[in-house]
Amino acid sequence: RLQSGLVNWFDEPRLSVMQSSGETMDAALAANQAVRMLLSGPAGGVVGAQFVAAQSGLTKLMTFDMGGTSSDVALINDRVQLTNRGRIGRYPVAVPMVDMHTIGAGGGSIARLDQGGMLLVGPESAGASPGPACYDRGGVEATVTDANLVLGRIPSASKLGGYLPLSVEKARQAVQKLADKMQMSPEEAAQGIIKIANEHMARALQVISVQKGYDPQEFTLVSFGGAGGLHVCDLAEKLHVKNVLVPVYAGVLSALGMLATRPGRQLSQSVIKPLTQFNDTQLLSIFDDLAEKAKQALLAEGHAAEHFTTACSLDLRYQGQSNALNIEWKNIAQCQLDFHQLHEKRYGHRLEIEVELVNVRVAVLARGIEFNLAKTDENDEFEESTGNSGDINTFSRAKLKTGQCITGPAIITETVATTWLAEGWQCQVDEVGNLLLDRH
Repeated sequence: RLQSGLVNWFDEPRLSVMQSSGETMDAALAANQAVRMLLSGPAGGVVGAQFVAAQSGLTKLMTFDMGGTSSDVALINDRVQLTNRGRIGRYPVAVPMVDMHTIGAGGGSIARLDQGGMLLVGPESAGASPGPACYDRGGVEATVTDANLVLGRIPSASKLGGYLPLSVEKARQAVQKLADKMQMSPEEAAQGIIKIANEHMARALQVISVQKGYDPQEFTLVSFGGAGGLHVCDLAEKLHVKNVLVPVYAGVLSALGMLATRPGRQLSQSVIKPLTQFNDTQLLSIFDDLAEKAKQALLAEGHAAEHFTTACSLDLRYQGQSNALNIEWKNIAQCQLDFHQLHEKRYGHRLEIEVELVNVRVAVLARGIEFNLAKTDENDEFEESTGNSGDINTFSRAKLKTGQCITGPAIITETVATTWLAEGWQCQVDEVGNLLLDRH
């Protein structure tokens, strides 16, 4: 229906759909390959983070996308990491997708006490309807959003999405019920809810960094989603991360990523044999065959061949293992060396046994929509605080200027997101409106 409706507005409409691997595909083909769209929304966020961070010259990123029901984290080490061992619930999905880790911790995650009186947060969520108690739509259980509102990290005058008023009274009532059971104040209970939610999210970030042999301190933590900015300072402190980026359009970064990405195809061929049984010429022949198929698919969508770029890689493992590591193609000797080094970094050791080739992979990308982010105003006179939430200064992000520096504690609001700048932190506005946070 969308495709047919576009005919009324454009002479030659081209509707594309995001894939879980971070590229787009023509909508007519996507309808027959639905499995490739399963994580397309979160993939858009990862691509958006990479695109926006590049404007600030950053290429090593940990992305943290926190919405209403879940948080998605991923690692970008100069390029987006992919996997063909993803899962949706208990189901394995063997198509290329962005390698991310998802947990049930979001703004709507419900806080409760277990039978032993221990405070738990999530994975159950209040969802969008009725939503957190502060939405005043029938929700009565305390959520992470209610806790942030009680603590003053979300201004009481905020309107969700620019139109829905939030009820501090309803939020306090929900948190008060928990607080009474724990014999503490609502503020103490709210702080406990936030601490537990942050612990869940910090562990998720460790899964995609520390557990894979990467030091979080070498990466910039990129926070987005409607609720991400409320927790990013606490998470950075837990992981000892020094640099944080809250990108422009943080609340809708997945949508921006879908504009910034490129049309493409990810093709692979299984070849389970010892790597030593191949030579460079044989593998180059397989690469060429796969690349030709991908290029023909993109040509059929109307993309110009002169703008195609091709990347080749191998999935390698030690014989007898079940998991493989993806290695960028250079030549067989170099790939084998890179595999040993990556295996040692990931698992802490290398083996002196045969290296096995599992899959040959090719990614072909066409030209996407080219655009640049608008630059923010430069002005020696910076916007003052627009008010305060309790004793905390509050700023409107839309009015911030390039070079403006804000010292925490402070709240930075926008229509679809809020950033909590904790005490001991400061942020500076770059030329396109990104917030660069660091401890001072």
